[in-house]
Amino acid sequence: MRQRQRRTFARLLGSLILVAAAGFAGIGASAAPAAAGAPHPLGQIVPAPASVSAGGTAYTIGSATRIRVAPGSPDAQRIGDYLAGVLRPSTGYKLPVTSAAGSDGIRLLLGAGDQGLGDEGYRLASGGGSLTVTANKPAGLFHGVQTLRQLLPAAVEKRTKQTGPWKVAGGTITDSPRYAYRGAMIDVSRHFFTVDQVKRYIDQLALYKINELHLHLSDDQGWRIAVDSWPRLATYGGQTQVGGGKGGYYTKADYQAIIAYASSRYLEVVPEIDTPGHTNAALASYAELNCNGVAPPLYTGTNVGFSSLCVPKDVTYKFLDDVVREVAALTPGRYVHIGGDEAHSTSHADYVSFMDKAQPVVGKYGKTVMAWHQIAGATPVEGAVAQYWGTLGNETDVAAAAQAGTRLVMSPANHAYLDMKYDAKSPLGTSWAGYVDVDKSYAWDPDTFIAGVPAKAVLGVEAPIWSETLTNSSQIEYMAFPRLQGIAEIGWSPAATHDWASYKTRLAQQGPRMTALGINFYRSPVVPWV
Repeated sequence: MRQRQRRTFARLLGSLILVAAAGFAGIGASAAPAAAGAPHPLGQIVPAPASVSAGGTAYTIGSATRIRVAPGSPDAQRIGDYLAGVLRPSTGYKLPVTSAAGSDGIRLLLGAGDQGLGDEGYRLASGGGSLTVTANKPAGLFHGVQTLRQLLPAAVEKRTKQTGPWKVAGGTITDSPRYAYRGAMIDVSRHFFTVDQVKRYIDQLALYKINELHLHLSDDQGWRIAVDSWPRLATYGGQTQVGGGKGGYYTKADYQAIIAYASSRYLEVVPEIDTPGHTNAALASYAELNCNGVAPPLYTGTNVGFSSLCVPKDVTYKFLDDVVREVAALTPGRYVHIGGDEAHSTSHADYVSFMDKAQPVVGKYGKTVMAWHQIAGATPVEGAVAQYWGTLGNETDVAAAAQAGTRLVMSPANHAYLDMKYDAKSPLGTSWAGYVDVDKSYAWDPDTFIAGVPAKAVLGVEAPIWSETLTNSSQIEYMAFPRLQGIAEIGWSPAATHDWASYKTRLAQQGPRMTALGINFYRSPVVPWV
């Protein structure tokens, strides 16, 4: 799914018409930025909220404001501390976090008992003397805090004291996600990214309510996770990257630090060990994994499809069992991704045989199988999740698998791949799936993209970023933003809110916020930047 053969792109879904229903006041296309000193219009955020009822007195954060959290809840306390950490530097206020009862200040309350909010929804009510965020579960409370951030002036994101006022418009937002899975993937195999670089990306994802972090931990160019039972995978297979740089890998402590940080931002980590292809780093590390018993040299190029585990050998499944066992033991999340794409050097019969043996290994260690959509050409186990990265939406085997119960995460490369060039002048990225500017990235519907797939089979969306041409955080940000926000909105917001005219206005208002956060974003000419 990287440097692939160019495909013709024959399908572009038009923008859906914004439904001007009573519950969507404040999301209109004609909204303008707030005047100086006026609160940001309620609901003019990304992703668009499900329901907005604007009106009433604005709430102002002042020097006497307290952040009140649900008593006896460590989760609410942590979220309150997180919010205070965002607000204190820019406002200059103390903003003590307290569990003492009170009807004033910023109130973060758990246990809403509202089935309509689910596990990730929230209600934000602003007016007069208080601003209250309520949710059933901590994840919903955290997402409500991200909405609060966006309702404040962009300068609130700066790390030095700024001039207020810090007002939130009056009214109520009631919000919950369209899809349970809203992911972003970072390829740490082609180029290695440090724990701190991954944490930086996690913080950026959290602002837009992404809840899954897919780590592409192994490929031809590098193995990036320590495995005690096969130590050379990391120490030898992880020592280089595309172009011949020094590479690197995560110790188990490093990986757990990423997981802990992601969890603090309510993202689940999905580790990927790509098999049976994209395995040159493993094959170079252990000769016995090769059918001829000869280890190939380490690889620093960008070609794909030339490597394969030796499917007939018993040692292949000893290797797979050990790796999955150790990675699963470190991973509290539900999924282990086993790759399965571009296995061009594996015969179809061998591919089917491998997947028949590999999938039960994942289940053996208590995890759910994820794989790229080529797994539909084998036999996905019950409960498996296939990640679609095609461009045409006419794959009959994927549709058949979905009809039979396989769930799909949608990542069509000509919309959701964040490493595609914006246009012919883009200095970074590739273009095998075409050029993808911000409007094209936003113009698709996960429920209808693949012909014959029932909407109930779509688990969610994911925005992968492949790193053949990316070597640092600034480059990741330039390719991810502002397209990432569009994929986040497609994953979170009701389909009826998906309207390019409205979205580009709201996205434009994210420009000052990204600048305040130090995000190196692409100023696409199709967006009327503020």
